[in-house]
Amino acid sequence: MSQSLPEALASFQPGLPLLVALSGGADSTALLLACAEKWPGQVRAMHVHHGLQVAADRFQRHCEAFCDRLGVPLAIRQVDARAARGESPEDAARRARYEAFDAIPSAEWPQDAINNIALAQHADDQVETILLALSRGAGLPGLAAMPARWLRHGLIYHRPLLAVAGADIRGWLRARGESWVEDPSNADETFARNRIRARLTPALEATFPRFRETFARSAAHAAQAQSLLSELAAQDLAAIGLPPKIAALRALTRPRQANVLRHWLRQSHGTSASTAQLDELLDQLSACTTRGHRLHLKIGHGFVRRFGDAIDWHKD
Repeated sequence: MSQSLPEALASFQPGLPLLVALSGGADSTALLLACAEKWPGQVRAMHVHHGLQVAADRFQRHCEAFCDRLGVPLAIRQVDARAARGESPEDAARRARYEAFDAIPSAEWPQDAINNIALAQHADDQVETILLALSRGAGLPGLAAMPARWLRHGLIYHRPLLAVAGADIRGWLRARGESWVEDPSNADETFARNRIRARLTPALEATFPRFRETFARSAAHAAQAQSLLSELAAQDLAAIGLPPKIAALRALTRPRQANVLRHWLRQSHGTSASTAQLDELLDQLSACTTRGHRLHLKIGHGFVRRFGDAIDWHKD
């Protein structure tokens, strides 16, 4: 069910004090204002300066002036968000932000014991994430899109606005007489997310007026199904052992082999296999009928190799 911003904040109950990620755009400006009003004196803000565009300094100035007016303590971190080889600019910026988030609470305000962080992604961002996942042929983890709450490096992250439309957030700010900074890169349709926002979202709005709710429901179903698969994978991995024993893997059905191998690669090695790589690994395991059969396959940034009666992954 879609919500207004006040409805979303009414049901948002994080641990306090709370750190709000503030970019200076409409969404994070609204989230910080609403949180600061709900929990006076219990909210902190953090702005990440990516240094990737001329407007970055303008974003920082807006954040500084806004937090000064609200009386909200603000921390600013400059990061190196340049993309590594093979990494998209969006992924590089996201990685740099999370690295900054991980470090900021204890470094900036050690006396506050901050372990809750709020991010301002909303219902339209969730729809874009689902459509991008579909366009890439993603499985359940991708179709589950963005979680409303998750744990990372001991910090609890929240997305309280996932049921609120972006237009409603801007309308709420305008009604309050508040301003924000528009990111000029949002108009650049070389980015797939911007093309979705400019071309697909209006068409979905006209054809399926409740698409935000129905997409969110599908994402929730995918997340629930993935949770069950993760539970099964953990049970299978416990039975197979670490490193995974080939004979025990071969005793499983091919779908369960795929499920447990994905889980093992992600949980034990922080890597993932493409669909083609995983299919090849399953074929190789199927052919492992003798002790002399070699197995050596590129997976992620490393290789899966056979070692005696087991397989293991090693970084390239």
